[in-house]
Amino acid sequence: MNTIWDIKADAVHKGDQLRDVSPLYDKTEVDEFGCSHYVFSKIIFNNPWYNIPENDFELFKKFLDGGSRAYPSDGIIPCDIVAREARKIINRIVGISKDPDNVYYKDACETLKDGKFGLVRGTLKLYLAKYTTRDWRRKRFTDDIDFWTFQIHLLDHVLRQMGWIKNKETGEWEKKVEWINLDTGEVRYEALCAANNLNQLLDFGAGSYLEGTKLGEIFNKKIKRGHDVDLSDMINVALHNDGLSSKNTDEWNDAWVSFEAATNTRNTRITSNLISLCRYSLGIADYLEKVSNAISKYHEKILNKKEYPDDSLKRICRKSIHWLEYLEKNGPDATRNMIHEFLLEQKDDKSLHVKNLKIFAARVLKLLNSKYEYLKIVFEVEN
Repeated sequence: MNTIWDIKADAVHKGDQLRDVSPLYDKTEVDEFGCSHYVFSKIIFNNPWYNIPENDFELFKKFLDGGSRAYPSDGIIPCDIVAREARKIINRIVGISKDPDNVYYKDACETLKDGKFGLVRGTLKLYLAKYTTRDWRRKRFTDDIDFWTFQIHLLDHVLRQMGWIKNKETGEWEKKVEWINLDTGEVRYEALCAANNLNQLLDFGAGSYLEGTKLGEIFNKKIKRGHDVDLSDMINVALHNDGLSSKNTDEWNDAWVSFEAATNTRNTRITSNLISLCRYSLGIADYLEKVSNAISKYHEKILNKKEYPDDSLKRICRKSIHWLEYLEKNGPDATRNMIHEFLLEQKDDKSLHVKNLKIFAARVLKLLNSKYEYLKIVFEVEN
């Protein structure tokens, strides 16, 4: 078994081996055809600040307060803040591409040939191209902007022009950013890094190489590395796109090649990552189904002023600067109606996300099992 997939896998950092990928031994069996069925439990990502309430109304209240689900992250700066800085840089390069007299004009045009978001990859590409839900984009954190361009002098010129400072020791560009924590009102300051990932054309780890900024190329790295943050990001793209008619459908389908290429390797680490991907997908699907049911039961509570007086509205709205602005401009009654409409949308969205995750997990398992038929091995996740 240890030669087929890794029982201990990485949860956060390469080599930490904090994720246990052991099957349920009491459910492991050999069928009449001699196939060994390894059954795994569903799981969700650990969130030390949140326990899932058993009571539906408590779950509904938690959802309204914005704390119903956290996302594994590889930094401490909100993606909203990082995306703001990335847009400034991208827009500056777009401006240069429209000025034939600029010395960097040709470089800018070449850099933008795959679209302006082709300049970034990783977390910021998923954010800016809106491959994921607004909830993910609001709650995901990072510490850097991963650029991807062969026009290095252009990027250096723009970063320097926009106040970034190059760290001589790391070779990365840095800029101090600030934002307000909407929960506490505290002003936060952190150093944001910007790096050109062409430096990582070499081995990124676990035989993974960075190839570009397309969704499939991002997935290729994430499947092979397989930290919690990687699995979570892929799941959030899958729940938002798989089976849905959206602007990203074609690229999502193209990205499936990454999964096919990964399973062809029969690498023990990759197999372990894909098993984990299915376990988390189905565990999260169960959780989202509970949330959808709770919203369906209690969505009208927000219209009840006794249940949610005016001061409660401000607490709820502090999770979003847009909601706070709406409350200030339109007052509590209009805000209640706005949130109620949001809840009705979320109820339906969550149901679609559940469906998409189940389709995705079944598809990954089918693909994975097809590569181990010769060993008479079947991977399953319990119902």
